[in-house]
Amino acid sequence: MTTADSSGAHPRFADALRELGLDDLHTRIRRFPDATRTAAEAAAAIGCELSEICKSLIFAADGVPVLVLMDGASRVDVERVRRELGAGKVTRAQADVVREATGYAIGGVPPFGHRTKTRVLADRSLLAHDVVWAAAGNPHAVFPMEPKDLIAHAGATLVDVREPAS
Repeated sequence: MTTADSSGAHPRFADALRELGLDDLHTRIRRFPDATRTAAEAAAAIGCELSEICKSLIFAADGVPVLVLMDGASRVDVERVRRELGAGKVTRAQADVVREATGYAIGGVPPFGHRTKTRVLADRSLLAHDVVWAAAGNPHAVFPMEPKDLIAHAGATLVDVREPAS
């Protein structure tokens, strides 16, 4: 098992920060003794609104992994993702597919720094905040970033793929 660096980030994510010129982000990573696997756990630990969490979710579009970045208070509308990608079928990826595609376990997947290059969609709802918090490669560490910067570093396409409020 790979261990986190001194900032609490997964080593692969720490390497990605260096490669992206984001070394200063190491000092802003926050590590928590309790897991922050879910958006609710992360928001409670940080003391922020649920919608200020950026979830990194892997879906399979016609069997190909796709990353969707979504605010923590919303759910992904799989049909909207399917239409956005022009795919025949979109499903939530299984845990082994998530780990294979990203190099991280569910609950700790960051928005960038993945093992493989995947298509990335970012829901426009993330832009409603000055700062969002995302996983730093493990279920105990998160980092803050301005949404527009996070979306740019993830190489994401800005879309509207959240489920409508009911």
